[in-house]
Amino acid sequence: MSAKPSILIAQPHLAPLAMALAADYKVLKLWEADDEARIGEVQALVAAGEFAIPPELVDRMPRLGLIACFTVGYDGIDVAWAKARGIAVSHAHNVNDEDVADHAIGLILGHARAIVPGDARLRAGGWHARETPLTRSLAGKRLGIVGLGSIGVALAARAEVMRMSVAWWGPNPKPDARWPRAESLVALARESDILAVAARAHGGNVGMVSAEVIDALGPQGLLVNVARGQLVDEDSLIAALKDGRVGGAALDVFATEPTPAERWADVPNTVLTPHTAGATDRSVSQMRDMLLANLAAFFAGEPLPNPAE
Repeated sequence: MSAKPSILIAQPHLAPLAMALAADYKVLKLWEADDEARIGEVQALVAAGEFAIPPELVDRMPRLGLIACFTVGYDGIDVAWAKARGIAVSHAHNVNDEDVADHAIGLILGHARAIVPGDARLRAGGWHARETPLTRSLAGKRLGIVGLGSIGVALAARAEVMRMSVAWWGPNPKPDARWPRAESLVALARESDILAVAARAHGGNVGMVSAEVIDALGPQGLLVNVARGQLVDEDSLIAALKDGRVGGAALDVFATEPTPAERWADVPNTVLTPHTAGATDRSVSQMRDMLLANLAAFFAGEPLPNPAE
């Protein structure tokens, strides 16, 4: 009976995958000293795609042939660099688009209808019959979507059902899109009540939601980000929130994760969630299944079901 192939799990939060992998593979964990010392035997690396894989780590794995991203995103992986070294890259293609779009709508509702402050006010005994604070209706609001990929399309469809109008911007025209494309990102922000970031992150668009874009969104505008924190100039956003130059922010992703709680302690008009938009029971189960399928195909010498391009 041949020995099981060796795979390495790169990040501790992926440790629960070890049980599903152990039947077919010798599972090593990068953060455990005994396993780290055996890194040279690794043939596949299991990783969360938003984290960079240091080249010096790859140099220590001469048998490495696959970086298998458990996640949908793989912006932390230099795919071209990996391919040039003969290393394939896979990911969980389009698994959680609908769930991320649901979460974006939840963030919009949570902010516009003051759901979180309302809960806090009630629990603090601040609900008085003589006053009912007004919140903002979403009917007729203009939603601008940055990046009309599968998440952006799912979000646009939901927004239309909720009586919002939709426009979008991305660097590449999409002739089949049902919604109008703005002339620029700044123009989209200027013409939107809500600006939702749903773009993929790569080197060319880091910080694309700049101070200029944030100022164009304006003191009544809401910025929503369910993509990657690196796409937003977070320092400029915080300054604009404190100065009242932008109306609010509803964020699931941050420049550094986990984001320090103290960074947001005195930042007004925010709804914040800890990068959970795509983490549902359904999507995580499908990510696991895709990971197993990609690994099985690689070790069988077959085409990867979900290669990263």
